Amino acid sequence: MGDPIVVGVDGSRSASRAVRWAAAEAARHRAPLRLLHAYLVPQRGYPAAVLTGREVREAFEEQGRRWLEAAADDVRDLVPDVGTSVVREQPAAALVAASRDARLVVVGSQGLGGLLGLVVGSVAVSVAEHGRCPVVVVRDRQPDAGPPDTGPVVLGVDGSPAGEAAVGFAFRAASARGAALVALLAWVPLLADTPYADRVRVDWDAVEDEQRQALAQRLAGWQEEYPDVVVERRLVRERPAKALVDASGDAQLLVVGTRGLGGFKGMLLGSTSQALIRHAPCPLAVVRPDDASG
Repeated sequence: MGDPIVVGVDGSRSASRAVRWAAAEAARHRAPLRLLHAYLVPQRGYPAAVLTGREVREAFEEQGRRWLEAAADDVRDLVPDVGTSVVREQPAAALVAASRDARLVVVGSQGLGGLLGLVVGSVAVSVAEHGRCPVVVVRDRQPDAGPPDTGPVVLGVDGSPAGEAAVGFAFRAASARGAALVALLAWVPLLADTPYADRVRVDWDAVEDEQRQALAQRLAGWQEEYPDVVVERRLVRERPAKALVDASGDAQLLVVGTRGLGGFKGMLLGSTSQALIRHAPCPLAVVRPDDASG
């Protein structure tokens, strides 16, 4: 059935929504689903007189297995091939390792934090930075609201060739869902919001024309490859993060690219991607330049 979709499970409501989203995606692509729980044994808080190291490990593993079994039972109606695994490792590192052989890695935007489960927010950022395949972050929503299954796919276009993988991912996602694609390029005038803005003479109409051409270039060829996808092009004078949050309020999926430098050195995500992980109103796909899945 091909490479699996891997989703992190930690017992939180955010992770439960990520599992449901991942199961729907696995069903859509007839891909196997793998549920992963990772934990580290706390170094403090469990006096030796009360519990031994072995007992602590067994307790954490048992808790992880219960969470995984409950999550698997919840989605077996959608996906017949569901596997589970518990590993004793830092959660982000475990998910990054799993991403090497995965079609997609899915995480919740917030875990339980503390001793049980994921540190709030940090795992989503780390996996999106270092994952070796596309990473989808599913934000928690209102208790009675699951991930949206209507509305467009929104693509953030930055005008650079490095974003080509994200463009392809977005077109495939829109085609698979029968959804429209909103391709948005947001740009801010040079030196905007600075004391020097009025001192620089720039033909902003010409700059806007250049941005419009850049948007067209990034989409060139993809519309011919996916004629079933209705594309709306948007050019917005706004900070990219705000423009994308505003545009994706009713979206099924928001797709952005990342620089994808590889390894664990330096910051791989720009400020826009990090802001979207925390504030995007719909599931967010972060796609590296060398990612071909979708």
